[in-house]
Amino acid sequence: MELILKKIKRLVIQGKYIFTHKATAERINSGLTQEDIVESILNADHVRLKKSTSQARHIRNEKICTIEGFTYDGILIYTKGVIRKIDNEDEFYIMISSKRSVYH
Repeated sequence: MELILKKIKRLVIQGKYIFTHKATAERINSGLTQEDIVESILNADHVRLKKSTSQARHIRNEKICTIEGFTYDGILIYTKGVIRKIDNEDEFYIMISSKRSVYH
């Protein structure tokens, strides 16, 4: 799983990430900026993977990545997304959520 997190971090550093409308709305409702999300991903120590069971998914059995990381201000953020090929290049597609943890 460390390899996947490294790949995600590299994609984020290269600016190869996309927020869905839902993820953007959740981010804004949580009072977070895109920079907050980037910081939390780059500061994360681990990623959890889960195969999607939704039939509405872009690809069957797609691996959903859940990343927990802190911003430089100490805000814990949960981000969910997938790595997808877009125009023949990998991008981290933030598709489900990016939101502030309610436990901290």
